[in-house]
Amino acid sequence: MPPMDPGTKYKPYTPVDLPNRTWPTKVQKSSPIWASVDLRDGNQALINPMTGEQKLKFYQKLVQVGFKEIEVSFPSASDTDFGFVRHIIENNMIPDDVWIQVLTPAREELIRRTFEAIKGAKNVILHMYNASSPLFRNVVFNNSQDQTIELAVRHTKIVRELVDEYSKPENGGTNFKYEYSPETFTQTEMDFAVRLCEEVRRAWGKASVDNRIIFNLPATVEVGPPNHYADQIEWFCNNITKREEIIVSLHPHNDRGCAVAATELGLLAGGDRVEGCLLGNGERTGNVDIVTLALNLFCQGIAPGPLDMSDIQSIVDVVSGCNDIPVHPRHPYAGDLVFTAFSGSHQDAIKKGFAAQAQRIANGDDTWEIPYLPIDPADLGCTYEAVIRVNSQSGKGGVAYLVAQSLGLDLPRRMQVAFYQVVQEVADRTGKEMTTDDITRIFNNTYHLASTESGKNEGRFALRSYSFSDDVAAGAEEEDEDSGAANGHQTPRYRRFTGKVVKDGKVYELSGKGNGALSALLDAVESSFGIKANVREYTEHAIKRSGSSSAPGQSVGQGSKAQAASFVELVNVEESEKVGTKKATGFWGVGIDVDITASGLKAVLSALSNFDQPEHVNGSA
Repeated sequence: MPPMDPGTKYKPYTPVDLPNRTWPTKVQKSSPIWASVDLRDGNQALINPMTGEQKLKFYQKLVQVGFKEIEVSFPSASDTDFGFVRHIIENNMIPDDVWIQVLTPAREELIRRTFEAIKGAKNVILHMYNASSPLFRNVVFNNSQDQTIELAVRHTKIVRELVDEYSKPENGGTNFKYEYSPETFTQTEMDFAVRLCEEVRRAWGKASVDNRIIFNLPATVEVGPPNHYADQIEWFCNNITKREEIIVSLHPHNDRGCAVAATELGLLAGGDRVEGCLLGNGERTGNVDIVTLALNLFCQGIAPGPLDMSDIQSIVDVVSGCNDIPVHPRHPYAGDLVFTAFSGSHQDAIKKGFAAQAQRIANGDDTWEIPYLPIDPADLGCTYEAVIRVNSQSGKGGVAYLVAQSLGLDLPRRMQVAFYQVVQEVADRTGKEMTTDDITRIFNNTYHLASTESGKNEGRFALRSYSFSDDVAAGAEEEDEDSGAANGHQTPRYRRFTGKVVKDGKVYELSGKGNGALSALLDAVESSFGIKANVREYTEHAIKRSGSSSAPGQSVGQGSKAQAASFVELVNVEESEKVGTKKATGFWGVGIDVDITASGLKAVLSALSNFDQPEHVNGSA
């Protein structure tokens, strides 16, 4: 096939001559007026239009989210749409502060049918349109510019007469706003678009600062880049007269995939209002996505007007359920995976970010600054559990984060590396994502922790009972008395461990001494079983939240004692003598108990269970 050569087939867009444009240096500092067109524009784009029940469910969600302007239908297009408008009016389903919007083309019989649909409503935006671009004037309607203006003016006057009629108390007493769209605005000559709107405003005759006319400027088909749309909007705002009596409304479509950017730049260029759809459903590639627009503002510290998206999943459920269109898992803000990190480096950065965030909050600074998370998932009703998910591409930071979230355990860095290798082996072997439950189960199995799922779950070694006593060298007490030293500080003192330890299901009575609890236990193990091990690292912390692992018979919560977690890394004495302690293979263990000494002893025995049978450290049950 010959290479693609579009040069002779496609015409590039014609840029607006706007040398002194101001929008590039502006910053958005407020929310626009939001108008949902899901029930009309979005509904027209569906293979199977919504049923009356689905439209009602969607409408109720739009009201709940906070929209004050909702285009509810194209009443003259079908009896279904007409009936829907009558239903929400006759059943008093429109809040007093909500304006319903209805669309009609510039055709008298359809305009009259539209007014019949809205009779009795308190607040109505009557939205009329006709096409204005050369392509439509010449190809579709065979109209000149003057004929196009005459069509818009004549039908605007009809709208005005009917507004006067339906505003009377005996005919419903409706409050009206008038919206006019020069359809295909972005493909229309700019001077003609302004001329057309000026004539419509004169024909309307009711525009004022207190009741502004809405000029809706659609990118009916997106044919240029976002900066071009912004130039068109600024040119229109600069050249239309009586700007203070006008609401400039933006209605971008997404044919080039740039609707969100076009809208944001169009607002900087002078737009006051946005018509779009939740999650961007609409003809062809869709309308502009209001969820994305609103939350883009939100994460810049700007409240998106009255819109409340704190339960994003309920929005997704209603939209996808009523439209029968699934939401892409990577859809901005609303997708299942948008707050999820699989990459090891991303996970590590997020984990550190949460730690730094907690410190800032403790210092009185609530500013949200987390790597890779421009918005707090909690603000959208999402949990942190989905932030980090583990597969074969993940790293130790992500695994450690999930352990901290599920079990309340803050693993030492070296232990993070060790446990990550266990999880990675399982992920490589199974080829699947590791869920939080998977990782919790692997952790409990690897380090022999009791849990609600696995029960007692002991390793080869387990603690049954213990006691400690001072073990003073012969003659030390007399020496202490002669020298006057208090409590024997000048004489080496030892602690003696006496207790019962299970090994391979059999209970043994052990005794040993050391300069601390852990060394005393290891001395007892060496004396009884010939296993020589030293502690290379020991860490402990209080467990601040409940997890699925706990000391037998204990829980973290109101009325119970706080638990302690201990982490011990053991190395083989003989190996460390050969290669050095730093290079010797380490084996980790974890102990949890309400008593810090007991948690340390359990951690030693947990590590010994792996130390003695390293082939079992593979994450399997």
